[in-house]
Amino acid sequence: MIRAAAALIVGVIPAIAQAQAYSCAVPQQVPRPRPDGPSASQPKRVLPIGGYTLALTWAAQYCHENGREAGAAFECARGNRFGFTLHGLWPDGEGTNWPQYCRATGIVRPVVIRRQLCATPSAQLIQHEWAKHGTCMSRTPEEYFTAATRLYGDLRYPDMGALSRRQTLMVGDVARAVAAANPGIAPDMMRITANRQGWLEEVWLCLDKRLRYATCPAYQGGLAADAPIKIWRGGRRR
Repeated sequence: MIRAAAALIVGVIPAIAQAQAYSCAVPQQVPRPRPDGPSASQPKRVLPIGGYTLALTWAAQYCHENGREAGAAFECARGNRFGFTLHGLWPDGEGTNWPQYCRATGIVRPVVIRRQLCATPSAQLIQHEWAKHGTCMSRTPEEYFTAATRLYGDLRYPDMGALSRRQTLMVGDVARAVAAANPGIAPDMMRITANRQGWLEEVWLCLDKRLRYATCPAYQGGLAADAPIKIWRGGRRR
C-alpha cells in the first residue's frame, strides 16, 4: 500500500507553481464535486498492487479540445495557465488488470480540493482520482494527494515550446527530453499518449512498489518511440 511507500517521499509539499502551474489563482469557493463510484463498465476491483503510474496531462491540448466545457472553466477560461497538470497517481496490478474503486467513499473535503487545484485543476477529477485510485492505495485523500503531488512537484520539464517547433518530432524525442530534465528517469520509464491526430495528450511515468521510477512493463504499451507526434501550444479552443 502507499502508506509505507509514501514515507519515503512525503514531506513539505513543494509550491505547485514550481511544478507546472504557470499562473493559478484558486477561487474563494471551490466547486463541490459529484460522487464518483463503480459502475457496470468500471467495476470495483480489489487486486494486489504491482507498481504505480504517475499520469501527467498536457494542458494546452486538453484546453484546445475541451475548453468550452463548463467543467474546464477553471483550467481553461479564468486566466489560469498550466503546462503539465497532474492527472493522477494510479495503482497498477501485478498483471494486465489493476485495482480500482476499492472501497466506498464520500466527497473530498473542500480544504483538500483547494490545496490540490493548482496541480489537478478540476474538483471533479480530484474526486474521481481519489475514488477510483486513491481508495486502493491510501487511508485518506490527504495521504493520497500528498504523495501524488510530491512526485509531481519534484519533476522538471523540457522546453515544450522548442520541442513543438521541431519540423520532425518523434515520441522518442519527447521521452528523451523529459528524461534529460530528470536525472534518474530514463525514456523507457515512461509512456507517451496522443490523440488520433497525433497531438500529445499525456506522459505516464512508471514506478515500482516503493514509488521509485522503473522501466515500464512491455504490456502497458504506449506509442512507439519512432511514431511522429505534435505538441499544441496555441489557443485554447478549436
